[in-house]
Amino acid sequence: MRWILQAIIILVLSICVHEFGHAFVADRLGDDTPRRQGRVTLNPFKHADPLGTLLFPLMFLATVGSLGFGWGKPVMINPVRFTRRLRMRTAHMFVALAGPIMNVVFALILSVIQLVLLKSGVIDTHFGAGTSAFPSTAQALFYYAEFLNLVLFFFNLIPAPPLDGGAVLEGLLPQKYVSQYQKLAVYGPFVLFGVIFIPGAHKLFTIPAQKVLNSWLSLLGILP
Repeated sequence: MRWILQAIIILVLSICVHEFGHAFVADRLGDDTPRRQGRVTLNPFKHADPLGTLLFPLMFLATVGSLGFGWGKPVMINPVRFTRRLRMRTAHMFVALAGPIMNVVFALILSVIQLVLLKSGVIDTHFGAGTSAFPSTAQALFYYAEFLNLVLFFFNLIPAPPLDGGAVLEGLLPQKYVSQYQKLAVYGPFVLFGVIFIPGAHKLFTIPAQKVLNSWLSLLGILP
């Protein structure tokens, strides 16, 4: 039960920094909608969604044996309020990209804290066996948190609306292809469901997350 609680806290904080990233960049680009809704904050209660942040992960735990992932309340934006220094599509792309980037930043911060605690002897180098779902030591808990945030990064950049990757791809496309893309974007939710429920499809984002994290932790000397 302790590890379930810790994993839920990690998931909630990871979703919080993700949604904060969207809200912060939208606010900096001139749209005050997130600020008026109280979303430019790291307060988890402002970003948590009862279904996506709590119920869905717990249902995933009951059926699969791990918390999987979840989502927070979408950050509402009004693109017409964005600064005119950028094209509306470009500004929207930056807002969408900010969420996944914040997950990477959070993972980097956690790894630095992990390194400092290791060097100071506060935690040991033992990872522990744990279970398939939860870590059993402080080392493994850090790894779990860092891995989850990189999974959220790669998952959210899948170019299928309503994921952030859909808005990022639209922002990168030449103008002449945008209308064609928007017609195809209506099928994005079907792609999303396929990625979530087709066996093995999760490897599209879990394998890159694991490889990047292991390489980074090896560079820091945390992993052999």
